[in-house]
Amino acid sequence: MDLSTLETETRNERTTDLDRMPLPELLSVMNAEDLTVAQAVREALPQIGAAVEAIAVSLRRGGRLVYLGAGTSGRIGLLDAVECPPTFGTSPEQVVGLLSGGPGAFAVAVEGAEDEPGRAVADLDAIGLTARDTVVGLAASGRTPYVVGGLRHAAARGATTVSVACNRDAVVSRHADVAIEVPTGPEVLTGSTRLKAGTAQKMVCNMLSTASMVQVGKVYGNLMVDVRASNDKLVDRARRIVVEATGAAPDAAAEALRACGGHAKTAVVMLLAPCSAEEAARRLERAGGDTRTALGRT
Repeated sequence: MDLSTLETETRNERTTDLDRMPLPELLSVMNAEDLTVAQAVREALPQIGAAVEAIAVSLRRGGRLVYLGAGTSGRIGLLDAVECPPTFGTSPEQVVGLLSGGPGAFAVAVEGAEDEPGRAVADLDAIGLTARDTVVGLAASGRTPYVVGGLRHAAARGATTVSVACNRDAVVSRHADVAIEVPTGPEVLTGSTRLKAGTAQKMVCNMLSTASMVQVGKVYGNLMVDVRASNDKLVDRARRIVVEATGAAPDAAAEALRACGGHAKTAVVMLLAPCSAEEAARRLERAGGDTRTALGRT
């Protein structure tokens, strides 16, 4: 597919005078273009939902969510992956972000890395990809060789494959069990897919990780009860989560957290059951980590 024919690479007729626009007009045009992104994502909700279901199946059976991408797309996947452990208490190995060129390419571009499909094969082999995993290939253009190669290899290994592209009829869509296409159209700055296309991919990744974690019991109500309290801010957040979930006084919530090793979910079950910290932990284990099931409130 010729890159110049892609909508993400064509000129935006509304911004041909971008370099002569007064600053207020320039910012207004950028904002107006950004408003179109959410609608484009909305139209892909059925496919996003199918991907979430596949990811949840992977997580339940001990598999992983693996993001795969190059450039801005890969950085967005990696960013979503690294936020999962503190937010949902996952291990760093449970949600993985693979960036063409390696982790160092997050800060400094590795030119040409995205053009080598064999790099994706090596990267997936390095993490021990299995049929239990779901691989999400992110490519704004929809044709990045690194992503195409990765999706092909993942499919050959029996893994579930998902593609996310910002053009219609994308090449990556042909290599995915679930193809998510979010056509964001021409960028304000021609070809700069870190703009609308990047925003769309960030929104989709937010949905994939958050909704799948909700499905596997990492959330109670709208509270991140599996938050990893690794700094003062998160310790305070864990206490407030326990207060919100149980109605307990702050001091009682803090005491329950201490008894539960700082784990908000266990403290919630302990206070609402009510039971000891040890019994709360056992209930959660039997319930597969789901708070409502542990409380008998399904």
